[in-house]
Amino acid sequence: MIKIEFPKQQLNIRQRSGTHEIFDIVRKKWLQLSPEEWVRQNMIQYLVLKKYPVSLIAVEKEIKLGELSKRCDVVVYTRNASPFMIIECKEMKVSLSEKTLEQILRYHITLQAPYLLITNGSYCFGFQKKEKQFFEIDYFPDYE
Repeated sequence: MIKIEFPKQQLNIRQRSGTHEIFDIVRKKWLQLSPEEWVRQNMIQYLVLKKYPVSLIAVEKEIKLGELSKRCDVVVYTRNASPFMIIECKEMKVSLSEKTLEQILRYHITLQAPYLLITNGSYCFGFQKKEKQFFEIDYFPDYE
């Protein structure tokens, strides 16, 4: 398991038309603040704190799995535009299970990133692919 402490900085949150919204610095727009979106936005802030370039982060990245269209929560790219890390976010009350791992492995079929992370904001598990096998890691990968 990877220990992650989300930044203490304030996320940009507002109330509009009776709902709470959060500003996504990657997509540059306001989004409805759901429990999963809270985890996703905190993870994005964590990436920025760890010196991951905002311009190389994709949020809700659409990919094709055969005929199906799926959306990855967060994909980080290298400076050469190849996938570096896929992150799947779940809301805090959702436990990280084999089902979550299977979901991110399906995304990996298309994206082939060397790092996979799953998180619910409380827990984070990471995996690195080496020689066609995944190994669990206990650290958050530094950006290139």
